[in-house]
Amino acid sequence: MEPVTHFLTGACIGRAGLNRKTAYATLAATLAAEAPDMDVIWDFFGPVIGLKHHRGITHTFIAAPFMAAAITGFIWLLDRFIFSRNKKTDAQPIRWWWVWLSALIAHMSHLLLDWTNNYGIRPFYPFNGHWYEGDLVFIAEPILWGLLVAALLFPAIFALADREVGARRKRFRGRGWAIFALCGMVFLWCYRWVQHTDAYNLVQAALVTPTPAKRIALEPYPSNPWRWHALLETDATWQTAEVDTRTGAVESDPHIDTLYKPPLTPAVQAAKQTELGKVYLDWSSWPVVRDFGKQAIPDQDPPSVAPNRDWSSVEFSDLRFAYAYLDTGMAGSSNQQLDHMVAHTGLSAWVYILDGHEDAGEFMGRREQK
Repeated sequence: MEPVTHFLTGACIGRAGLNRKTAYATLAATLAAEAPDMDVIWDFFGPVIGLKHHRGITHTFIAAPFMAAAITGFIWLLDRFIFSRNKKTDAQPIRWWWVWLSALIAHMSHLLLDWTNNYGIRPFYPFNGHWYEGDLVFIAEPILWGLLVAALLFPAIFALADREVGARRKRFRGRGWAIFALCGMVFLWCYRWVQHTDAYNLVQAALVTPTPAKRIALEPYPSNPWRWHALLETDATWQTAEVDTRTGAVESDPHIDTLYKPPLTPAVQAAKQTELGKVYLDWSSWPVVRDFGKQAIPDQDPPSVAPNRDWSSVEFSDLRFAYAYLDTGMAGSSNQQLDHMVAHTGLSAWVYILDGHEDAGEFMGRREQK
């Protein structure tokens, strides 16, 4: 999930009762809930390195206790050198075991939240590099924002109202709201799980593809728990469909929503062996790799080569993110059917291949890997 959801979830975890056990519980939970995304520092070494390590070791079970310890140590430093100067005599006692436990629980919430979307995580890395995704909610889910913001905002509003009427100040306010928001989150996941199963059954019953599908995936839309983006694979094609579990409708046009698997050219084979190709195919569960021939990568110049040398641009994309509302056009492409099917987003990648075998540049999100 995006950072806002993680931060808000951590704050609610702290307020759900851990803040009654020790000082700094809410702070520890809030920081630890977003701490795994520190792996974004790898992006400074290039987009391919960033993809390789994104949701890597920091998003694993083995790292969780150590990440929680790091957050606890950071808060200890804050307490020793900053907070201690203004500490009140009646301040809540600090129990560092509970601070660490709060951070650990919040860290695990990050893994759980990231699993629920369609990007996935590798929780057993480095022993098992397999990606797991729940496909229950979109990466940014407004319904969760509403629940979590309400859980933190309403207690503050009520506290202001109590202050106006001179009511006695409550020390641990908002526990019920925090528990309500976290339970609402779990309820949303369960409801989406049921809808996901219903969508899967609708797609199977609709016989979307003329031949039996080898596999089917349902990708969630934000906000709307009844709308799903279906992916179906046969021996020769991929096909998409839009599913509405509320009405039971399955919409798919075989002339528009069918993508014939592109040929395996020497350039495609070479691109798959590049560092970008290996990293991308390790992550992507619905990859599409296409040879565009002598067509420049969007916003990039073609490779500088001698006139007698041949070159091709090979694109990597993932059907999981080819939603109907996305702009999927690739500038200059002559195949409108392919462009309708494949999402050209920040998760698309390209490789320039010279003479069918030589790597001449790797790009992702329109950034070059130096």
